[in-house]
Amino acid sequence: MKSINDELPLFRLILDLIANQFGDKCEVVLHDLTKDYSSTIVDIRNGHLTGRSINGCGSNMGLEVLRGTVTENARYNYITTVSNGHMLRSSSIYIKDDDGKIIGSICINYDISETLQFENFLRQFNHFEPVQEEDEDQEVFSHDVTSLLQHLLQKAQSKIGKEPSEMDKEERRAFIRYLDKKGAFLITKSSEQVCELLGISKFTFYNDLELVRAATGE
Repeated sequence: MKSINDELPLFRLILDLIANQFGDKCEVVLHDLTKDYSSTIVDIRNGHLTGRSINGCGSNMGLEVLRGTVTENARYNYITTVSNGHMLRSSSIYIKDDDGKIIGSICINYDISETLQFENFLRQFNHFEPVQEEDEDQEVFSHDVTSLLQHLLQKAQSKIGKEPSEMDKEERRAFIRYLDKKGAFLITKSSEQVCELLGISKFTFYNDLELVRAATGE
């Protein structure tokens, strides 16, 4: 297989199978990851769950796959969030071409909001409250890549714990390192926004990025 289009009829049958089996609370998405990240969705079922449609963008996890930060062939049963507050249980498989390069993915996102409400009722009834910690690998769906980039910028700033204007050189590079690891610079013109946010030139940015990657052996 050279491209997603080579097996598109089969992929669409798989999407139909899953969507019909699990109903309208189950979103199924086919991504072509060779396209610009702002429009990777080539087919989707029950897109109302995340507000996405054909030619929509992928999530933050897709960026990490393209960046090479994530190398596994699949992820199963992880929790994702939607801007309307709904929680989804998700699984993704990554599609490779004949040369072993990731060119696409099929993702399943099942809305578990109602079952979580019932679970909360049972916890209250049982007087049991588990300790909750922030999930660093939590997937976030956005309507467009601009919102996705803003999410990553906020996460990076939260990691440093300072306003961009107050960061010293090492903190600035740590900020850039986090974004690079998360695949943020695969988003078109993301480097320009980061330069503006940090108040640095493109030369300084690319110098920092080169140093950050050299430090990790890339």
